[in-house]
Amino acid sequence: MSIENSSASPVPGDDDPLVSAGLEIAMRWGQALGGSEQLQVALAALEPQLKREHQIRMKQLDMQVRKAERQTRETREVRQHRFRMASLIVGATLSVAMLAAGVYVAEDAWWLASLLCGPSLISMAAIIILRRHDSEAMKAVADAAKRAAGAASQVP
Repeated sequence: MSIENSSASPVPGDDDPLVSAGLEIAMRWGQALGGSEQLQVALAALEPQLKREHQIRMKQLDMQVRKAERQTRETREVRQHRFRMASLIVGATLSVAMLAAGVYVAEDAWWLASLLCGPSLISMAAIIILRRHDSEAMKAVADAAKRAAGAASQVP
């Protein structure tokens, strides 16, 4: 007994409601068109339209993905710009404050002035503003700080 001859709809192998609904629709179209051959002709005529619609939908999805990626990238760039600007402002403010404090205390505490205005100022600016902290640069700053402290201690 074939599907065309049977009036009852076939039972799908799995219990998926989409599959059973699809089979039911196919059976109704087959009966409305007068047989499976006419259904195959109708589906063959419908296939190019379905391919075009699929291609259009795929392009729309691709464009949505590109748009989402672009928006994400732009948001990240704006956040990074704000972070860099905040770092620049904080670093410049700290540098000016350290320099002013070093000049202010230079008469009373030379050692504090050498710490505030010396290599620590440069290293702090490099870390906060430039976002770099190489171990070699830190060793050079430490050596420069020792030399500055030694030179400042020799001055009467």
